[in-house]
Amino acid sequence: MTGHTWDRVPIDAQSIEAPLSRAAIFLVLEVLEGDGAIDVVRSSLGSLDDLLKTVGFRNLHDKLSCIVAIGSALWDRLDSSNRPAELKPFSPIEGSTHKAPATPGDMLFHIRAERFDLCFELCKLLLDTLGDAVRVVDETSGFRYFDARDLLGFIDGTANPVGHDIPEAALVGDEDRPFAGGSYVVVQKYLHNLSAWKAISVDEQEKIIGRTKADNIELDDEKAGQKSHKTLATIVDEHGVEHDILRDNMPFGSAGRREFGTYFIGYSRRLWVIEKMLERMFVGEPPGAHDKILDFSTAHTGTTFFAPSRSALAKLVRGRDPD
Repeated sequence: MTGHTWDRVPIDAQSIEAPLSRAAIFLVLEVLEGDGAIDVVRSSLGSLDDLLKTVGFRNLHDKLSCIVAIGSALWDRLDSSNRPAELKPFSPIEGSTHKAPATPGDMLFHIRAERFDLCFELCKLLLDTLGDAVRVVDETSGFRYFDARDLLGFIDGTANPVGHDIPEAALVGDEDRPFAGGSYVVVQKYLHNLSAWKAISVDEQEKIIGRTKADNIELDDEKAGQKSHKTLATIVDEHGVEHDILRDNMPFGSAGRREFGTYFIGYSRRLWVIEKMLERMFVGEPPGAHDKILDFSTAHTGTTFFAPSRSALAKLVRGRDPD
C-alpha cells in the first residue's frame, strides 16, 4: 500500500472487510420529516449493537454483521456542521442508450450472515425499533449463487482487493481525517433480461464480460473498438495508478415473477472512483461505446451513502462532531 499513513487511522471501521456471505439483506430507508423521527433514528442506531448481539449470539459461527450508512440529506439533519468531504446525492447518468437513475434513500443497512434467518430477524427488529419514523424504499434479499456467480453465469467480485489492500481501496484515510475509517457506498439494483442473454453465444458473453465463463480467466480486449465490462470498470488515474473498490454484489430474484437481478454495492475510499466507473459504463469510453452488459441489465435504483467508522457513527448518533 502506498500514499497513506494507516498507522494513524482509527481501527474502528465497520465490518466492511467481512468476507462474502451466503445471505444478505439490503435495506434502504427514508426518514420522515420532523424532529421526532430524527430522535427515533438516533435511538435506534444507538441500540444497533445490542440488536446484533441479541440475534447473532444465537449462532456465532454464522457471522451476522450489519453496516449502517447515511445519505447526504439525513447527514445534514443529524449534523449540519461537519460532513465527509465527498458525500453528496447520487448523480444520475444519461448515456446515449442507457440511464443510471437516482433514487431516494436516507439510510442503508447492509445485513450479512451465513444464514438468511439471522438476516431476516435483525431486519425485522430494526424496523420494529424505527417504527413510523421511516419509510421502506427498498428491501432486497440476496443469496450466494453456486461458486459466487451472478445470474448471468459469471463469477462476480474477482477484482476485489484482499487483505492489506482493502483499507487503501475502501477506507477513508488522512485526506479527510475526521472521517478516517469510513467508506463511501453506492448501491444499484440491476434487473437482467436472461432470455436475451441466453440467446447470444457464450463466446459473445465472454467478450462482453472480459472473462471466460467456465473458469474465470481474464481476457484481453481487442486493440480497438468496444471495451469489455472488466476494462470499463477498471479505473486508472492520470498518474497511471489503478484505484480499486470493494464490491459485495449479490444475486436476487423470484423465479415465479421471472425477476432476475444483481444488487450492486460498492465501498470506496474515494467516491469519484465509483462515479467514474459508472460514467464509463453508461456513457462509454469513448462516449457512445457503452458497456454492452447494459443491453441485458437495467439499473432501476441508484443511491449514495457514507458508512462512518464506529466512533464517528456513535458521535453522530449523539449529535456531536467527530474529533
